[in-house]
Order: sequence, then C-alpha cells, then structure tokens
Amino acid sequence: MADGIFIGAGEGGANPQCLDLKRANRHGLIAGATGTGKTVTLQGIIEGFSKVGVPSFVADVKGDLSGLAMAGSPAAKTHASFAARAQEIGDADWSYADNPVQFWDLYGEQGHPIRTTVSEMGPLLLARLMDLNDVQEGVLTIAFHVADTEGLLLIDLDDLQAMLSHCAERADELTTTYGNVSKQSIGAIQRALLQLRSQGGDKFFGEPALDLADFLTSDDRGRGIVNVLAADKLMAAPKLYATFLLWLMSELFEHLPEVGDPDKPTMVFFFDEAHLLFDNAPDALLDKIEQVVRLIRSKGVGIYFITQNPIDVPDKVAGQLGNRVQHALRAFTPRDQAAVRAAAETFRANPGVDVATAITELKVGEALVSLLQPDGAPSPVTRTLIKPPASRVGPVTPDERRVLIQTDAIGAKYDTVVDRESAEEILAAKTQEAAAAVAAARAKDDADKAAALQAKADAQAAKDAARAAAAQDKAEAQARREAANSPWAKAMTSATRAASSSIGRQVAKEIGKQVFGTGRGRSSGGGLVGTVLRSVLGNLTRG
Repeated sequence: MADGIFIGAGEGGANPQCLDLKRANRHGLIAGATGTGKTVTLQGIIEGFSKVGVPSFVADVKGDLSGLAMAGSPAAKTHASFAARAQEIGDADWSYADNPVQFWDLYGEQGHPIRTTVSEMGPLLLARLMDLNDVQEGVLTIAFHVADTEGLLLIDLDDLQAMLSHCAERADELTTTYGNVSKQSIGAIQRALLQLRSQGGDKFFGEPALDLADFLTSDDRGRGIVNVLAADKLMAAPKLYATFLLWLMSELFEHLPEVGDPDKPTMVFFFDEAHLLFDNAPDALLDKIEQVVRLIRSKGVGIYFITQNPIDVPDKVAGQLGNRVQHALRAFTPRDQAAVRAAAETFRANPGVDVATAITELKVGEALVSLLQPDGAPSPVTRTLIKPPASRVGPVTPDERRVLIQTDAIGAKYDTVVDRESAEEILAAKTQEAAAAVAAARAKDDADKAAALQAKADAQAAKDAARAAAAQDKAEAQARREAANSPWAKAMTSATRAASSSIGRQVAKEIGKQVFGTGRGRSSGGGLVGTVLRSVLGNLTRG
C-alpha cells in the first residue's frame, strides 16, 4: 500500500488493516502474552517501514530480531505456513526478502560500538540518571563549568572522575567563586559513577561518538536502514541501558528539526520487552520518555512499545499510543484479568467484537487491531490475522552476523577507540609537574641542609685539629722542660761544658802554635789568643 503498511486482514482478506504512514508518528503498542506472535507482528511492521524508506531502531532483547537481515526460507519449520497465511489474507505481493540491517552493541561484541562523550551527555542528564540531589547536581554542574572554562575535555568517565578529584583538591578556592563544593558531595557523585562503570558505562562514554546521521539513512535501493541494538546482555545493566536511551532520545529531540506531520516518519523506535525498560527505571528516564512521547511526534519520530501486558506501560505514556495491536492475554491471575479489562477499555468499540472475551480466545498470529485513520480517529477494533514476515524468524548465526557487520555501510568507523588528550591526561600531567617541582624543592632543601651540616662538621674538625696541635705543642714544650731539668740532662750539660773547655784550650793551643809559633817572646800572645778562642768555643758549645 503506497500510503501505509499492511498489517493483516480477516479471513479471505476481509477488513484489511493498514498503518497510515501520516499517522505512524503518533506512536503505538504491541502487546500480548509470551508466544502469541508479538515478534512476528513487530518484524512485519519494521519490514513495512524499511520498504517505504523509513529507518528504524529496535532494541533486540532476545536476539531473535537479528533475523531481519536475512530472507526467510520455506525450508524452515517456522516459515512453513507463511505462504499459506499470505494467501489466506490476500497478500498477493508477499515474498521472502531481507532488510538492510546495521548491528550495534554498547559492548562492541555483537555489533558496532555506540559511544558518546560525557560533555555531550551534560550534567543535567547525568545528574537525573544517577538520582543526584540538588546539592550534588550543583557540584556536578560546577565541575563541568570549571572543565569548560579551563579547556579540559570531558570525554569518558576517567575524565569526569579526574575532574571531580581535581575540584575536591580545589574545594576552598571553588567555594568562594561558585558556592559550596563539599568533598562529601563529590564522594557521593564518585560512588554513583562507580555503579555506572560497573555496568559497562566506561564502554559507552568515549570516542568516536555516534553520528546520528548513521541511524537516519537508507540503502542504495531506497530502503530504510534497520538499526538493531544487541540488548540481551545490556538488559542486565539497567543503569547503562537507561543512560543510552536517555541520551539517544535527548539527542534526537535536540537535533531533529520540527516537521509537524510529514507524509511518513523520519524514524521509528521500537522498544521490545518494554516492561524491562519501565521496571525499576530511574524517574529521570520515565520523565524523559513521557516528554519524548508527547513532543517528539512533531520531529517526525514514532515510538512503539512491545510488551507482554499493556498495563506494563505507565498511564502517562500509554495514553499517547494511538496505534494498537493486542495479541492474546491469559486471564489466570487477578493481574491478568485487570490487564484484559484495561486492554478492552482502550479500544474503540466494535459492535461485532466482544473485546474482553476475544482477547482470551485469540490464536497465535491473530490480534485485535485498532489503527489511526487518516482523520486521526482510531478505527473500530478488528479481529485480524497478522501478515507473515518476509525475513527470517529467528536469530542469525555468529558467522552471518560477522559478515553483515563487516560489509555494511558503517565499516570500521567506530571500531577503534580514539583516546586523545583530555581532562584526565592534562590533570595527570599537571599533578606530575607539581610533584616534580615539590620533589626538586625538597631535594634542594635536603642538599642545603646536608651542605650546612658538612660545613659545621668541617669547622668542628678544624677546631679539634687546632686544639690537638696546640695540645701537642704544649706537651712537647713540657717534655723539653722536663728533659732539661732532669739529673741526666744536667750531668750531660756539665760534661759538655767541661769537654768544651778542654777542647777549646786544646784548639787554642794548636791555633797559637800555628799562628804565633812556639818561639820565645810569643807565648804570652799565644796565651791571649788561646784564652779568647777558648771563651768563644765555650759559648758556642753552651749555645
């Protein structure tokens, strides 16, 4: 159908049900108990949107929606009755076909990684996501502001945690400028970030960040790309899942232009197993979903929830879902019975259909359908046989998934993490520089102290040496005095004098003989000279 997507019809092709493309951005709900055919209905609607060039996004919780990438086969047991069903409802154009699929995975294991930066997420969304109080949200906002002012990029969780630690160190300074920055508040934020990191948040925050244009594309045949997010592992990390959805819807809401009611949606979101999304979801996520459901319609985006029980969707959200496909419900418990009544009351009455009874009697692949008509009013509820999907019902094999990932239009664009210089590296470098400066100052101080101690030691050593030398000189003088006054020294002095006198007389005599001779009349002169010489020699000897 040129202006709509064929959903199904009654037996013999009676009352065909078609989702009007102009009303497809008014959102929708696919509900029903496990095993009643919700996934088949979902596949058929996604295929219809892709065929008319509308890209879509679906969170694949169980892994079976990956089969959208492969054409079905009559050899498969689950496909054996598809051709007969198509003929039964008068779908003459039905045939097996594949769809252009791009696989994504926040963990990078079953598809291309999806990342964004902390700066793009912003303090407001992060604070709401982590359930921070007003004071903690204010501190987080200060950290973002300081990072922006000082040119520090906040790309991943390491950057944000490093920035928070930096703010804690400068708490006194920042408090006087921006208001109270307590270390207790920063500690609470760090604990919340640790919880997010433990669920894989470190893989979601980083670069290269996702370009939304890669979601909003078509293939070379004009078919809308089906973006399948591997969510089987992700659903075990509710905080990370909520973080991703919160960011994605906020980005779409912020960047897509206002288009009113276009001829066909710009993009369609499908949230499979929606009860997992709403169970224990942060208030921030619920508020954001409600806001997006109310306002994103004008951006040309449609949102469809797939869940087991229609009461799993909050009333504020459910009231905005105009297109409804209700598969069988089992009224075994009071809660199930309440769900049946609630579902029956949401449909536009049809005199020929007892909704409350029909819901419990529907066969597999059969549903109660009420879609918005061109005038915007819901159609009367109709019991409908859902058309079979053209693609494979069931997951692709790991080898098929790997080939599809390697050959799609994205290629290796997001596969390699880019770790450019950001807040963590810059702050670490500053810390190292500061530590090096402190170490150098400390080393200089230690060297100065060591030099002073050495100088003091050298002065003391010199003083001790002078004292020792003086003591030695004094001891030697004392020894000489004692030696001079000893009996032995006196005896030696007397003996020396005596010897000197005798020697002097002898020398004088010999000199007299040589000078004056031994003749007569010269002895008196010789005696005088001898006396003088003896006196001189005696003084010399004593000296």
